[in-house]
Amino acid sequence: MSHLGFPRPQGLYDPRNEHDGCGVGAVADIHGRKSHRIIEQGLEILVNLTHRGAAGADPETGDGAGILLQLPDAFLRKVAAAERIELPAAGRYAVGMVFTPTSAGRSSRRWWRRRGSAFWVGARW
Repeated sequence: MSHLGFPRPQGLYDPRNEHDGCGVGAVADIHGRKSHRIIEQGLEILVNLTHRGAAGADPETGDGAGILLQLPDAFLRKVAAAERIELPAAGRYAVGMVFTPTSAGRSSRRWWRRRGSAFWVGARW
């Protein structure tokens, strides 16, 4: 039995969407321990995937290269407290970054300030 080629279309999968321009890497501690070594290994993956396009090289939109991290709750509480912001319990809040074209300038900031209040406490520029 041969497994060459792509599977037939099924459900949300369609082989026409397959292409060679992406790469993914993952590092985790299976025991849930926090370690800076995991960050170092994640950065090493990004370096090793530059040939697959993970370079953060698109100055207009970005290419999605990055690292997903667990929120450092103690650190964020310290920073929030300095700004007089009270955070919900750990696991009940999130941190996000929004990248907009540099040409959007202040109008983009105004847009996020108006609509962002529905999602978070505030924005830092």
